[in-house]
Amino acid sequence: MNSQQIIKMSAIIILFFSLSAFLAPEWQPKFVQDHNGNLTYTPDEKGNIIPDFSRVGYHSGDKDIPDVPVVKILNAPVRGEGQTLIQKAIDEVAQMPINSEGFRGAILLKKGIYNVPGTLNISSSGIVLRGEGDSDNGTVIIASGTGQRNLLMISGSGNRKEETETRTRITDSYVPVGAFSFAVEDAGKFAAGDKIVVIRPGTDGWIKDLKMDQIVPRSGTKQWQAKDYNLHFERIITKIEGNRIFIDNPIVMAMEDKYGGGFICKYSFDGRISEVGIENILFKSEYASETDEDHGWTAVNFGSVENGWVRHVTARYFGYSCVFISVNGKYITVTDSKCMEAKSQITGGRRYSFNVNGQMNLVENCETADGRHDFVTGAKVCGPNVFYHCKSIRTHADIGPHHRWAVGTLYDNIVTDGQINVQDRGNYGSGHGWAGANQVLWNCSAKEACVQNPWVSAKNYCIGEQGGKSAGRFRDRPDGEWVGYNKPGLEPVSLYVAQLKARKQLEEKK
Repeated sequence: MNSQQIIKMSAIIILFFSLSAFLAPEWQPKFVQDHNGNLTYTPDEKGNIIPDFSRVGYHSGDKDIPDVPVVKILNAPVRGEGQTLIQKAIDEVAQMPINSEGFRGAILLKKGIYNVPGTLNISSSGIVLRGEGDSDNGTVIIASGTGQRNLLMISGSGNRKEETETRTRITDSYVPVGAFSFAVEDAGKFAAGDKIVVIRPGTDGWIKDLKMDQIVPRSGTKQWQAKDYNLHFERIITKIEGNRIFIDNPIVMAMEDKYGGGFICKYSFDGRISEVGIENILFKSEYASETDEDHGWTAVNFGSVENGWVRHVTARYFGYSCVFISVNGKYITVTDSKCMEAKSQITGGRRYSFNVNGQMNLVENCETADGRHDFVTGAKVCGPNVFYHCKSIRTHADIGPHHRWAVGTLYDNIVTDGQINVQDRGNYGSGHGWAGANQVLWNCSAKEACVQNPWVSAKNYCIGEQGGKSAGRFRDRPDGEWVGYNKPGLEPVSLYVAQLKARKQLEEKK
């Protein structure tokens, strides 16, 4: 979905909410005010604001997902498996030259059934896998036989390499959430356009004040260790003024001297692939029973990928996910897709329908049924990330950050018949503790929601939620920033759409 379509969709949502609320009077929260398309933000006592979430998804939302020309056409096999056929085509296209737009070309899988007993792999940039529809009458790729696995794995190689010799300390005593700039000791090591990591270190004092060294233990519980909580946010320098660095995406985790301050350094990631897309395909998994777990687990898995997409894809009968985005996946858009009728036990580690663990990713206009954690992040996820205009039914658990301090996520116009929670999960899992920081629920509808503030370092927001309010697992945790609970008429209807529109208008004026 391109930016114009997003804005049109916003207009439809506005009409719907207006009618459903019987033309309830509009209201705006104190945190964000919309003045004819210009947004203003009210800071807290430390200068923190709700961050700008508009620079997520494919090419930061600055480019529409393209319709890449077809370079190879496959017909569904009459019988037998289709894995060899599809993988051979992928490997052949991988040898083609990349054009000026970064693409080799699209592989068109004609309508029919393609059985895949193993895993398909895309490990080169510029490849699009396109079907002719995500229904049983379209292009159907089946994870056939047994074996818990990814059906489609998209990934480059290697990991981010930080240039430690450029490591420079941030000199501001406090860098608030939402900031796009900060001062450093020596900006002479850097230039506009440099890729950097902004490092927010974990410290023993922070863990102690967060009380994550005091998790009530049970079998397998691990107290948090400071060395495991050094957060690395990927950013690009947009300009430099003296020793002040300006970056493309905002700070989503405050950096303060009392907890170690912050640092920046350059990085490279030569193995990451880009410009890959999956379109118009129904992925299905064979299974033996409703609780079978020896079968297809994830339909589409993004590893080391930058600037990719999934659109108009449906996954049925998988045990884990329709789309999983790893820690090294960024600027990925997942749009107009579904994860339906999962087959597995209904317990931990299953049915995470759309699971985001990377940075600057967008999941929009997606639907789930029979999942557990349908729109979810994992541990130490470094945002911003956005879930926008998504729906889940027959859910068996909750939506939201799942464990261990996911940072900077927007849940915008999410509708569920289950719960949306941002809380201290305590000794759940192996000691999940505080699941999310600087999480924003905007105009969501849920059976219940629990939004709490961690003891230190962050706030969580619940604005315009329709539904019940839960006390959460621990009733003594600080309440989050609740505004407009069960109050219809929130403006703007979508924070993400409003931020995207405001940014586009500002850029057009420059």
